[in-house]
Amino acid sequence: MPGRDAPRAARSTVRRPLFARFYERLSVNADVHAGVRENRTELLAGLTGHVVEIGAGNGLNFARYPAGVTRVTAVEPEPRLRASALAAASGGGVRPRVEVVDATAEALPVADGACDAAVFSLVMCSLPDVPRALAEALRVLRPGGELRFFEHERAGDRPGMARLQRAVDATVWPLFFGGCHTSRDPVGAIGAAGFTDVSFRRLMIPPGGPAAPSSFHVLGGARRP
Repeated sequence: MPGRDAPRAARSTVRRPLFARFYERLSVNADVHAGVRENRTELLAGLTGHVVEIGAGNGLNFARYPAGVTRVTAVEPEPRLRASALAAASGGGVRPRVEVVDATAEALPVADGACDAAVFSLVMCSLPDVPRALAEALRVLRPGGELRFFEHERAGDRPGMARLQRAVDATVWPLFFGGCHTSRDPVGAIGAAGFTDVSFRRLMIPPGGPAAPSSFHVLGGARRP
């Protein structure tokens, strides 16, 4: 259960059943055929202690947490995805104790400084308020705690693709892909939120192309001061 000083979680109003059904299939396919499984493993490598996972989706990260992680508080507001995450948490191969909770990134049901690490995995693109979500991650992390992230990002070195990303983000992309925005700048947002020691690498998914607005990703980490 959340710590004694944890804020009370408000039940979310996120309902995207069609996208959730689509995402369950898409995410598994990307894990198997686009190398995302290896990216998830790299994202979580070396973590220890209590982790809050923000936007757990259908729980594909759970079986990849290393042995040093003792507890995961997994936040997922969408009901169908949360049910899938609950099933994943109780499945074989999951080492830590995983608690799946109905809450949002902007109001984490975790006490101040209670977590050793916070994980954002393909979720910043769809958050209504990224700065507030990062402020919440900063709040729940202990001093020196780690932030890990694996996210879509804007195609900064390809002006034509960056223009296309902005165009689809302003029109059809969020409508059809669960609120996703492909042209956000997660690294910039993390630095602006007050995290330090930000390190990252850029990657394409799938690695061999062809490039789509959603192909540009960044994987990295940072720390709470």
